[in-house]
Amino acid sequence: MRKKFLAKIKRIVIKIGSRVLTAEKGGLDTVFLDSLALEIAKLREKGCEVVVVSSGAIAAGISALGLPERPRTIPQKQATAAVGQSKLIQAYEEAFVRQNLKVAQVLLTGDDLANRLRFLNARATLDALFSYGVVPVINENDTVAVEEIKFGDNDNLSALVTSLVEANLLIILTDIDGFYDADPRNNPDARLVPLVPAITRTVERAAAGSGSAIGTGGMITKISAAKRAGRYGVATMLINGRKPGTLAGALAGEEVGTLFLPAGESLNRRKHWIAYTLRPRGRIFVDTGALVAISRSGKSLLPSGIARVEGDFERGSCVRVCGLDETEFARGIVDYSRQEIEKILGCKSCEIETVLGYRYGDEIIHRDNLVIL
Repeated sequence: MRKKFLAKIKRIVIKIGSRVLTAEKGGLDTVFLDSLALEIAKLREKGCEVVVVSSGAIAAGISALGLPERPRTIPQKQATAAVGQSKLIQAYEEAFVRQNLKVAQVLLTGDDLANRLRFLNARATLDALFSYGVVPVINENDTVAVEEIKFGDNDNLSALVTSLVEANLLIILTDIDGFYDADPRNNPDARLVPLVPAITRTVERAAAGSGSAIGTGGMITKISAAKRAGRYGVATMLINGRKPGTLAGALAGEEVGTLFLPAGESLNRRKHWIAYTLRPRGRIFVDTGALVAISRSGKSLLPSGIARVEGDFERGSCVRVCGLDETEFARGIVDYSRQEIEKILGCKSCEIETVLGYRYGDEIIHRDNLVIL
């Protein structure tokens, strides 16, 4: 099944974690980078385009600065990333030039993709790089990113990039063999799961968190990334990047690591952007009738179904849509601010102009701007 599936792949996002990219004695693993460059060169020969989402800037900075441990404060982390980023891209350039490939450094923050215009600009830039035959190496812009505009981890970033470049496959390279039904570091009876048809609550509960002095993510962030990519209709492979030949074997169709199949119903690019890239600014709580109409019948959110609102948001903001039990079931872009909604909640759409003195439309959130989670 894997060989048949991989035969149709034309664009791949490969995410590389810090623990895969870092040598045992510290610094970047140049042997791994040489192997990666060779595999990507083979893919390019087959007509497949590749985007690399790479961690490692802070790890490279730690080595360059001779620090005894990972920095703790945000300014220290950003300074370390500033030192390490040049080392990181230099290592990629040196490895890839030996395969006659050029690389380009692309640094992003959450704000870059949450802003629709910048999202489109980033996509156009990446499309131009593909046309030049360049391999983009993407990383979070740690030097300027603060908590409010961070992606959180590069697993999350890789899923968003998958949507951004319209990739057909996401590959996450980690330091374990794939997804297990329990944490293999703590449970010797843990079993590798080669195929996950759907990411259920059971799968999410089995994804025990992990971390290290080098990396920031864990299995739960990788499951989250696979789920996000799946909502875009893209499969994810989770494989051990530390084992020589594993990436080549996976791309040849061998049953290594774990293959996460995409969701049955995928989102278009705009709705995926709303659901997973925008940062929600508030919550709208709806009654049972509105919940059923939205989730089962694909209706827009009208003022008559709103019970209350929470948060400080303006027209055009992304908000969470929750039931009366406070469980989020949808997400969307509002046509009215919180202050406006508070005045018209419970009203019929025909009463909006009477209450406010103006009207943007009949809906608080139009169904085209509303995503069921």
